[in-house]
Amino acid sequence: MSIAFLLTSLVVVVTPGTGVVYTLAAGLSHGRRASVVAAFACTLGTVPHLIATITGLAALLHTSAVAYETVKYLGVAYLLYMAWATLRDKDALTVETDSAPRPATRVIASGVLLNLLNPKLTMFFVAFLPQFVPVGESGSLGAMLELSAVFMALTFVVFAAYGMCAAAVRHRVLARPQVLTGLRRVFAVCFVGLSARLAVA
Repeated sequence: MSIAFLLTSLVVVVTPGTGVVYTLAAGLSHGRRASVVAAFACTLGTVPHLIATITGLAALLHTSAVAYETVKYLGVAYLLYMAWATLRDKDALTVETDSAPRPATRVIASGVLLNLLNPKLTMFFVAFLPQFVPVGESGSLGAMLELSAVFMALTFVVFAAYGMCAAAVRHRVLARPQVLTGLRRVFAVCFVGLSARLAVA
């Protein structure tokens, strides 16, 4: 396996984006379990992009400006919704040790949707991944699946590490009401900033 692929994939995964922000918020809000579930959800959200690449749908997005712009602005709209929901929900960042944990299905659904509407992932799979796949050979599909599995594993490990670090300090950070308000604003600004960056990309 190419070192260039590993290093580039690691940089893509480590660089803060929608998945990192979502996983950090999950760790701060609901602890270690939620952060791991959020990391798994964001990883799971890469599967549709991989399937799109294999079936040729990514090529359509790559060549059709209308299709690509549609997906892109759906992603922008959802990020803005996440920003609004974060500010609106006063209980979004709380520490309630006696309450039931947030349903895993809800965490997974939000995480998958975030990555599903992220055209940057599709461009990664359609523009970057094929450079490391042998063209016209019988093992091309297997090589693509192997490289995709490595990328997904890196995504899960890095995102889970982000979330666990956030969960480790949640009680100290979230015990202060002013910090809660500040964190809600920071996460909302992050989602708005990410939506703006996606809109002009």
